Amino acid sequence: MNRSLTALFAALESLLVVGIGVGLLLVPLTGLWAFQYELQVDWVVFYRAAVDGWLVGHGADLSVVIPPDAAGNTIPPFAVTMAALGIALLTVLLGARAGRRLRGTEHPAVALGAALGAFAALATILTLTAGSPEVQPTVWQGIVFPTGVFLLGMGLGLVIAGPEDRVVAVTSHPGTAVAWRDRILDRLPPAVVTAAAWSLRLGGMAVAALFAVSAVLVAALLAMGYSGVISLYESMQAGALGGFALTMGQLALLPNLVVWAAAWLIGPGFRIGTGSLVSPLGTDLGPIPTLPVLGALPTGDLPFGFAGLAVPIALAFVVGAVIAPRLKADLASASPMRDLALTAAGGGVFGGLVLAGISAAASGSVGAGRLVDVGPEPWLVGGIAAVELAVGLVLGALAGARRGADASLG
Repeated sequence: MNRSLTALFAALESLLVVGIGVGLLLVPLTGLWAFQYELQVDWVVFYRAAVDGWLVGHGADLSVVIPPDAAGNTIPPFAVTMAALGIALLTVLLGARAGRRLRGTEHPAVALGAALGAFAALATILTLTAGSPEVQPTVWQGIVFPTGVFLLGMGLGLVIAGPEDRVVAVTSHPGTAVAWRDRILDRLPPAVVTAAAWSLRLGGMAVAALFAVSAVLVAALLAMGYSGVISLYESMQAGALGGFALTMGQLALLPNLVVWAAAWLIGPGFRIGTGSLVSPLGTDLGPIPTLPVLGALPTGDLPFGFAGLAVPIALAFVVGAVIAPRLKADLASASPMRDLALTAAGGGVFGGLVLAGISAAASGSVGAGRLVDVGPEPWLVGGIAAVELAVGLVLGALAGARRGADASLG
């Protein structure tokens, strides 16, 4: 495949990623326009709503100005700054798929450049056509943030490779990201590379385990609060198509709820409006938006809610204990327990940073008044999580290493 065909293939991959992301929002809104509004409203309104949702999903801010109603009541201008992480997650997954496909081309550098250029061009077109007198996206964020999320996914697809992929990339395509990664790592002390790699792996596994438990917790709350969710759906009287569009929007927010549940387990909890707090030690909601999924939130204090604080430490302990034998063997240090503890502590710090970053994306403003403050406090969540995960990983790694040593002696 020559360079021109490679660039065209990469551009089509970007078009597919953007098309799927925007299409999932635009299709139900177009159905709403056609059947519920009977083509009486300009379709551009629904197109802009879909693109605005796509931009918000990638973290771009929207400035909203609502005109006064017939009675002269006004709502002050506000900004929407909280990302709908389900849309960003979809872009990352599709970008990783594209990265893996483009890594196998004869000109991976050309493919990467063409894919990013095409994606940035599409994001620019969408951002410039999404604005209206009432809702205006921040132009530079609408271009940079979605492209950055796509680049993250592409990077995961390009860099994260198994042994077979690494051999093919280095021998057949010496200019690929995998080859450059290996060249850089070869210049660093092997012990440092091994410890750092294991710290990232431990922190990532601990965060993944925490999100898995948080997802189960969200699912359990939705199951137990099913009647409240249905009641809110019925009170909105959105109709079948309106309900479907509303459900799609809530699916885009589902990863946010998982992040909020993780913040609850870590301890600081989260807010749904200024002055509110949902945490293991108490819940004070106040008025909340009439979003059906929020009907599953617990409204009172949980008698044993504080027990949730042990979950991150317990999960990290299990991760550390399971990984300890392999970690100890790879470190091959003269002071194995010390290096084991330091590596595990590094994993806790990395996990805290990841949780702080994701919490920042899952929090912000979603409206006027109290709704300018929604979600967890990022650095508080990240700081406490770093301590909890580090403690659990260190204790688990030391316990697992000692158990392995005792078993070998026995």
